[in-house]
Amino acid sequence: MMMPRTARSAGKVGCSVCHKVNPGSVAQCSQCGSHLYSRIPHSLQRTYALTLVAIVLYIPANLLPITYTVYLGASGPSTIFGGVVTLWQMGSVGIALVIFVASVFVPVAKLAILLYLCEVVRRQRIGNPHKVAFLYRLTEFIGRWSMIDVFVVAILVALVRLGNIISFYPGPAALSFAGVVIVTMVAAAQFDPRLLWDVSEKSNYE
Repeated sequence: MMMPRTARSAGKVGCSVCHKVNPGSVAQCSQCGSHLYSRIPHSLQRTYALTLVAIVLYIPANLLPITYTVYLGASGPSTIFGGVVTLWQMGSVGIALVIFVASVFVPVAKLAILLYLCEVVRRQRIGNPHKVAFLYRLTEFIGRWSMIDVFVVAILVALVRLGNIISFYPGPAALSFAGVVIVTMVAAAQFDPRLLWDVSEKSNYE
């Protein structure tokens, strides 16, 4: 007979706040008093919906200007990718790579991973649960660094204001991009990684 692989199958439930393992029969954590959920209600549906919202927001975030630059009286828009190309051509290769990774690669990778996690749970098929769980932890770790492009815009707008000589103004893409980062962070928080172990446990018993 196989030993239970999850807390729920062993009649336990973990607290999502303090992580104390409690008996499955209680409704509140004995340590911090938080309400206990064996699994986050509607976790998969919420994660799917938020990820799709982030994908929709990511389109204007890349197509619309993220900044407007006024230089010697002439104004010109700049998209995220356009800014990366400009920095590369100016010789600022390191900064261009940082902006590309944080503003292009990381958001796309995070959206792809969230969709993959949802599909794993929906299809009830999983290979190595440890590797898949690592992908989930990776989305939580890298998500906060996606805001670097928004921080750059905020700093430029706040500090570089020299009238018609050179000034920076935020574009509509800045709001969309900030929305992408925030929504993906909420989506990752709504995904319950314990669902991955449910799929793994089910696969082992089949």
